[in-house]
Amino acid sequence: MLADNDHDLDNGPRTERSATMRMCAVSREVKPIDELIRFVVSPEGQIVPDLKRKLPGRGMWLSASRQTVAEAVRRHQFSKAFKRELRTPQTLPADIETLLVRSVMEALGIAAKAGQIVAGFGKVESALREGTVEVLIHASDGAADGIRKLDTLARQNAGNRGTKPQIPVITALKSIELDLALTRSNVIHAALLAGPASRSFLSRSQMLVRYRMADDDKTAEKRGQDF
Repeated sequence: MLADNDHDLDNGPRTERSATMRMCAVSREVKPIDELIRFVVSPEGQIVPDLKRKLPGRGMWLSASRQTVAEAVRRHQFSKAFKRELRTPQTLPADIETLLVRSVMEALGIAAKAGQIVAGFGKVESALREGTVEVLIHASDGAADGIRKLDTLARQNAGNRGTKPQIPVITALKSIELDLALTRSNVIHAALLAGPASRSFLSRSQMLVRYRMADDDKTAEKRGQDF
C-alpha cells in the first residue's frame, strides 16, 4: 500500500496562485518556486514536467536538479505522491534537461524576432562599446580567446555603467543550439539588447544552469548574474 503523501501535492495551479514557496518531495526542503519543477500526471498516466506551472490537476514539486529528479525516479516518488502506480521513464532527468534547453532556445528566438539580438563577434563588440547590451551570450563550445576578449570588454564597460549591475554572461547553449534559435549559421557570440525579452531569457537560462549544476557545484547559484 502506498504511503499517505497528500502533503506532497498542491491543489492545482489555479487555486494557489499566490504560493511562492513549495516543498521538494525528495529533500523535504522548502524553496522558492523558481528553484523547483512542478510535475503533473497526464490523462494517459504519464509524468509531465510542468515547467510553466500552469497545467491543470494536482502537482508534485522537486528541486530543479538533475540528481534530485533521478532520485525521485529511483524512489518511485511519483507513484507514492500521486497514490497510483506510474511508469516513470529512467530517461526523465535527461528528458527534462532537453525541455529546459528548448525553453531557453525559444526565449532567444522570441528576442530575435523582436529585434533584440545581435550576433557575430564584431556586432557584439560594437554593441558592448555602445553600452546597449543587456545580456552577453557565448556558445559553450566557442573558442576561449574570443570569449575572453568580449568578457573583458563587458567588465570594463560595467565600470562605466554607474549603479547598473554587471552584464550577465550566458554560456548555457552550444553553437548548434544558438544557430537553431537564431536561424543562422555558426553563431558563437550574441548579445541581447534592451527590451522585455531579456527577463524571460535570463530566468530560463538560470533554471537550466541550476538544473545542470546544483548538485555538482553548490556555488553555481552564488555567482551573481554570470551563467
